[in-house]
Amino acid sequence: MPRRKSVNLIRDVGVDPVYGSELIQKFINVIMERGKKSCARAIVYEALDHVSQKVGGDRQKVVALFEKAFEQVVPYIEVRPRRVGGSVYQVPGEVRQQRGRSLGLRWLKSAAAERTDKTMGLRIARELLDAAEGRGGAVKKKIDVHKMAESNRAFSHYAW
Repeated sequence: MPRRKSVNLIRDVGVDPVYGSELIQKFINVIMERGKKSCARAIVYEALDHVSQKVGGDRQKVVALFEKAFEQVVPYIEVRPRRVGGSVYQVPGEVRQQRGRSLGLRWLKSAAAERTDKTMGLRIARELLDAAEGRGGAVKKKIDVHKMAESNRAFSHYAW
């Protein structure tokens, strides 16, 4: 008898203690390596302190800028490989909200890591400020993914 497919459990990560934002808590979890959450928190809060000095605002402005930068990075469409008759086609398809969110956070982290600033907190801060203005490595990654989907639009009939 076939077994029922498992249902993905979406875990509640809570909110971060300083800003009260679930998105910032997710970002802290993405930054975290080897279970060192206090280190990840220090890095993210350092970055948000740099951002607050730049925008000269309170916590709400910093959270708003973080969310704006994040929205600039989240992809809406991507390509997936699909094997049809011995050939592999890159078929464009919509990105589920949860996947888009995790891709955006990962892209922010990797784009910040590629920067040449002194500390990771400073790199993240500069990447967030750039992403809020629609530039930077993470936004470029999103644009590249969207261009790839657009150029492979001819294979969209293979999506089923």
